[in-house]
Amino acid sequence: MLSQLRDLDLQLLRLFVTVVECGGFSAAQGELGLSQPSISIQMAKLETRLGYRLCERGKGGFRLTPKGEHLLQATRRLFLSIEDFRDEARGVADKLLGEVRIGLSESLEESVLEQLSDAIRRFRQRNEAVTLDLLTATPAELERLLLQDRLHLAVGYFAGTQAALQHTTLFIEPQGLYCGAGHPAFKEKKPTRDSLADADQVLHPYRFIAADEPLQTSRSSARCEQVDGSLAFILSGAHIGYLPRHVAQPWIERGQLRELLAGELGFDVAFSLTRHRGRHPGDAEQAFVGDLLAAFGQHAAD
Repeated sequence: MLSQLRDLDLQLLRLFVTVVECGGFSAAQGELGLSQPSISIQMAKLETRLGYRLCERGKGGFRLTPKGEHLLQATRRLFLSIEDFRDEARGVADKLLGEVRIGLSESLEESVLEQLSDAIRRFRQRNEAVTLDLLTATPAELERLLLQDRLHLAVGYFAGTQAALQHTTLFIEPQGLYCGAGHPAFKEKKPTRDSLADADQVLHPYRFIAADEPLQTSRSSARCEQVDGSLAFILSGAHIGYLPRHVAQPWIERGQLRELLAGELGFDVAFSLTRHRGRHPGDAEQAFVGDLLAAFGQHAAD
């Protein structure tokens, strides 16, 4: 009785199908390159393995038994399944599969979003069936998710204090110091560092640890890590604070914000592609990293 299917059994089954399609042992000799006695021996081996007779052969000619007919149909289905498996296995060899989880900083500039979309476009032109999962979060949250292996990649501004994380600079975002229309500095002709020294400044508990904001006032009763919250504090006229210049520009045009000492107190923040050093990236992740670096004009990780 055939309890396990081995390579030898597959060879015997192929011989069986060939004999049937040729119409008998004699006719199958040329197709198989075997003598009639050899074919007969092989068929006998298969029947022994199966535990039943497959065909009648002799003076009455070659014909299948009912069990032989049943096995012929089952064998043809088996070989079709094997071919399907081979086709699918070959197709998967060069196909990207799985999931890539990507974290993004909030309030990215339009040109940055265009570059990000270009990276996605490049990736989708590959032979792939990958789920891309995008989320936006604060820098501290992005770091936490990377360290917990809940994100594969993150694009944002980081303090660089986590040795477990690897950073590759993607672009620079200019920052400026601003006040709202209701703040005393808004109408001041030539504000100075000294005149701003006692202003109530929005404190960013994490955001610019590495960059060090050029102005650090003596007091701060407003704390916020997110851009929208900082903007709300500044627009109130009660606080000054730093914002990305692309975020502030529409409000400047409306006459509701003013940049203070742009040449002296403005500074740049480096945004990076960040990954966990201890993770071994999958093929899909590596491919997306390559497309992301290419979209931002980078050729290799730092």
